[in-house]
Amino acid sequence: MFTGLISDLGTVERIEPREGGARIALRPRALPVDDLSPGESVCCSGACLTVAALGAGLVSFDAVPETLSRTTLGGWRPGTAVNLERALRLSDRLGGHLVAGHVDAVGEVLARSAEGQGARLTISLPAAIAPLVAEKGSIAVDGVSLTVARAHRDRFEVALIPETLARTTLGEARQGTRVNLEADVIARHVARLRELGAGQPGADLEEEKLRLWGYGGGRT
Repeated sequence: MFTGLISDLGTVERIEPREGGARIALRPRALPVDDLSPGESVCCSGACLTVAALGAGLVSFDAVPETLSRTTLGGWRPGTAVNLERALRLSDRLGGHLVAGHVDAVGEVLARSAEGQGARLTISLPAAIAPLVAEKGSIAVDGVSLTVARAHRDRFEVALIPETLARTTLGEARQGTRVNLEADVIARHVARLRELGAGQPGADLEEEKLRLWGYGGGRT
């Protein structure tokens, strides 16, 4: 698990095709490679990858065809900037929100505008995850934990503070930039429970039941 708080930026150094997949070697800017271990999970612009090899200041990951086809990783090239976050320790502060590193869909930046010292991005919202994205809810964009400023049927908006612009790849995001999207994990499971329970007795949350359970006031 991750928090969506980016700890470093890396740059793709080389990509080696391997049986339909690829081995991707990244050079972190500040993260000490010697601190990493083979088998460790690192969130790379929203995709959870496993450290496959280390050496000469590089960290390498193996990406299978599924990952390359369902995320932006298939379009990475040498020189591509990548957001990096190591896995969450149980003792760490959860400064963002729970991020699994499992990309739900790929969106595209539709517009960018200045907003005070920050910026506002409008990003396309694939239909598959549209029900999971709500105004003031959380979403991970290229691994960055963000609050949804506005949600529409086919797009959503996020407001970026100067810190986010300076420390993540979103500072360079422009119209046409493709980004990895991960909906809030809690929203994903709630939607699944509703899907499986649809039409079954007791599946609907009635107002009376909510009051009995202590929601909405009126009873103790």
